[in-house]
Amino acid sequence: MEIKWYGHSCFRIVERGMASIVTDPFDHKKVGYSALKLKADVVTISQDIPGHNHIAGVSGKEWEIRGAGEYEIGGVFITAVTTIANDKKNLVTVFDYGDLTVGHLGNISDVPKRSEIEAMGTVNIALVPVGGGNSLNAAQAAEVISLLEPGFVIPMHYKTADSATKLNALNRFLQEMGLSKSEEAEDSFKITKASIPEDSRVVVLSPTK
Repeated sequence: MEIKWYGHSCFRIVERGMASIVTDPFDHKKVGYSALKLKADVVTISQDIPGHNHIAGVSGKEWEIRGAGEYEIGGVFITAVTTIANDKKNLVTVFDYGDLTVGHLGNISDVPKRSEIEAMGTVNIALVPVGGGNSLNAAQAAEVISLLEPGFVIPMHYKTADSATKLNALNRFLQEMGLSKSEEAEDSFKITKASIPEDSRVVVLSPTK
């Protein structure tokens, strides 16, 4: 499996022989970064706002997932769970590839309830907002990770040199996790089931341009 980050909350997840997925495509005029020109079989939308729902940035899509439910598409079993905080709805999506599960927390703004955590099931790789604003801040993100207990954590939705949104920098989250301020960023993340650690490990990705 390979995971690439395009900035904000947008990822592209690819596994050989299975459906390709793009999460939360954004309008770059609103959030910064490069204009998206992606291709995928499935697009997931956590919230219907420009920073998380710019469908025009993705071609080839056959499925758009915007609501809670269970879906099986191209060999991937997808569980979509609605979380609600302060009357704000958010869609969490968990992608089950058989050997690996990836959970995208979308634009979640508060620590989810126990029932919501249980509905997500096992998450091997968690894509977690950490920069505050309208989503989790660093301390909340660390709490969510302690509840989910994923093998890998990929932070998203934080301030970078390319972003135009008022968010906190990644350093605050790294400090919460007891890590160095200068974690080396990777261009992409390639993962197999055998490489999942017992304790959660943070992987920092550079935005793909």
